[in-house]
Amino acid sequence: MRPAPSPFFIAGARDVLPLGGCQSPRYTPPVFTTFAFAVAVMAAIIAVRYLAVSGGFAWLTKLRGVHDGPADPAKRSRQIAQEIRWSLISAVIYAVPAGLALESARALGWTQIMWTINGWQQALWFPLSVFAYLFLHDSWFYWTHRWMHQPRLFKAAHAVHHASRPPTAWAAMSFHPWEAISGAVLIPALLFIVPIHIGALAIVMLIATIMGVTNHMGWEMFPQSWVNGWFGRHVISASHHEAHHRHYNCNYGLYFRFWDKLCGTDRGLANWTQRA
Repeated sequence: MRPAPSPFFIAGARDVLPLGGCQSPRYTPPVFTTFAFAVAVMAAIIAVRYLAVSGGFAWLTKLRGVHDGPADPAKRSRQIAQEIRWSLISAVIYAVPAGLALESARALGWTQIMWTINGWQQALWFPLSVFAYLFLHDSWFYWTHRWMHQPRLFKAAHAVHHASRPPTAWAAMSFHPWEAISGAVLIPALLFIVPIHIGALAIVMLIATIMGVTNHMGWEMFPQSWVNGWFGRHVISASHHEAHHRHYNCNYGLYFRFWDKLCGTDRGLANWTQRA
């Protein structure tokens, strides 16, 4: 008598499953292999995203006739090369928690990622979850960023980012590995705690990518009426973050001016005609 297939699955082993009355072997790779593959794929995606978005805005900067980076051409070329090198290293670091989280969602269902919208409650939560993730990410960034400006941590890690004087669109992910780790862990961790639809997550990542690049590119993409109005009083743009790169001890936020205003670290907007 032929033994029945085992109801238990051991990763990396061959299991015999009945297909049309016949036995057919199926091989499932070890968990480590699938997670490693997910991390590798995420590293490629993040690197390509960085090169495409930063490269696109760098091209727009040149098209607008804006001079970004140092005035000296040789120094500017060296700075951009360093920005790209550090950013690609950061892409690999960001890929580790991102790949682990997404593979946990795909293979194990451990995360709070939603793939469908059922009922008005989930429909209402869709936009609210975008704001919740952005606010939590902004809060984490504000406090870790301000912490990175402590003298010892600044010298050990954050100085890499501020070596871009002034920064360019390529500086968006130009971080020392220790700083990249602090920036990489929050959103993947939130995926295990705070429910979010996969589409809302894509919006969060799109906003994070665009804001990270445009805040460093050397010009303001939002209309002046927005920057000087309600939008600019609450939302961070290049004019706000530029002041941080000039003065270092202010304007630590990422998306919103909430924490800077609450903690007295908001120095207002930069004057673009006086860019260093």
